[in-house]
Amino acid sequence: MTAAGERAAYGLALESARQTAYPPGEYVGQESFMTATEIRALAGRAGIGREDRVLDLCCGVAGPGRLVTTETGCRYLGVDLDPGAVAAARLAAGDLPCRFDVRRVPPLPRGPFDVVLLLETLLAFRDKRPLLAGVAAALRPGGRFALTVEEGAPLTAPERASMPASDTVWPVALSDLVDLLEQQGFGVASVEECSEAHRGTASALADAFESDGAAISARIGQRTLDDLVAAHRLWAEWLAAGRIRKLSVVAVR
Repeated sequence: MTAAGERAAYGLALESARQTAYPPGEYVGQESFMTATEIRALAGRAGIGREDRVLDLCCGVAGPGRLVTTETGCRYLGVDLDPGAVAAARLAAGDLPCRFDVRRVPPLPRGPFDVVLLLETLLAFRDKRPLLAGVAAALRPGGRFALTVEEGAPLTAPERASMPASDTVWPVALSDLVDLLEQQGFGVASVEECSEAHRGTASALADAFESDGAAISARIGQRTLDDLVAAHRLWAEWLAAGRIRKLSVVAVR
């Protein structure tokens, strides 16, 4: 099976459970804890409007990007390292004025852009400084950086051992992130907490994956399903306990 086919099969395996987990109208193809309402709210706080040049980093299959493009008329470019995800995003976008590129970031595509989005993937960057420098360079003066943040202290060794794919789990303290943003010429315009909402979404997704477990494991394997459920249970636990906070941030260059 091609990379595009594998990614499409993975998404199809989880589609029914994801539809079940989100409230009506809140699932738009996202691969995260954000709801459609939260995506719209962040896009609004970032001031995304018609003809704005928007760069969506680590876009995956670009459910949020397609929503934002449809509702704002922006000029959208989504980038992701996974060619299967990009192929799926292109297929799902249909006639929407979306462009996609397969690439590792950083470095970022050349701008200038009016808005850079980074939804649910800052966590994957152990060293965040090169990424933020790239975002600053890609934005025009006055451009906006809209992102979600997993805020907290670094994982302990036992926590890292318990979290599947922990090599992509690098929380950051809010004060450290603000310092890094300021070093790149950003001012933080708004910070909103969404920890409790995302705890509920993580729990609902874990429940839905378990309920549809037989069908999901038949497509992606039991080990992959077990890791998926374990990760969602841990996120729900950490968010409930305050070990990790989920934040929605807009910074202005």
